[in-house]
Amino acid sequence: MNDGKMIAGPPRVLLVEDDVQLAGLVQEYLQRYEFEVHLEHRGDRATERVSSLKPDILVLDLNLPGKDGLEICREIRSDFSGPIAMFTARDEDVDEVVGLELGADDYLTKPVEPRVLLARLRSLLRRYRAIGTTAQDVQGDQLAFGKLQIDARGRTLSLNDETIELSTGEFDLLWLLASTAGQVVDRDSALKTLRGFAYDGLDRSVDIGISRLRRKLNDNAHRPYRIKTVRGRGYLFVPDAWD
Repeated sequence: MNDGKMIAGPPRVLLVEDDVQLAGLVQEYLQRYEFEVHLEHRGDRATERVSSLKPDILVLDLNLPGKDGLEICREIRSDFSGPIAMFTARDEDVDEVVGLELGADDYLTKPVEPRVLLARLRSLLRRYRAIGTTAQDVQGDQLAFGKLQIDARGRTLSLNDETIELSTGEFDLLWLLASTAGQVVDRDSALKTLRGFAYDGLDRSVDIGISRLRRKLNDNAHRPYRIKTVRGRGYLFVPDAWD
């Protein structure tokens, strides 16, 4: 599946959407802006399509015949390192939280304006493309803290000699924190860096991302010591907590 390399040529999108008319309209609109858009209308064929097509970005409807978007996201996330945006007609917070917990990078409630969808996909791709060059600008493309090794070029992570699978959003957030180790990173600056817009008081993607990182990096959920919460300020990556 997507190996995290820099994207060459038009971004390849796989849209998994059972509304054939809507999918066709989205495909037509995005192709006008130099996206290569492939369609799949059944959830139970999505994993195979991701594997064979190797898209740069995946857009998943939540309600699909055969297999729903959340199940697909859970199934592919350990192998697919590209951005995932979730589509749904339902406006329920629980779906958003579960989707983000399973590794989705963004969440859009239908109906969505085509211009908004275009902007969100471009933002996700900018984050994906930028992490390698941003990493090199900061401290090269590798960071090491005790038994924690982070490779921005290969977008890989290991702790205690064990490889840990991260979603695109999780990796980008960890790199941001690790490349500023010992400094507090607030939500506003994290969102501006990772998603291109300021914190609106409601977006919980950074907090959810921190929670997922703590779980995967064996941090203490109740008394975190590797990625600390600094009350009223933000989050702190502790450089000497990885031995």
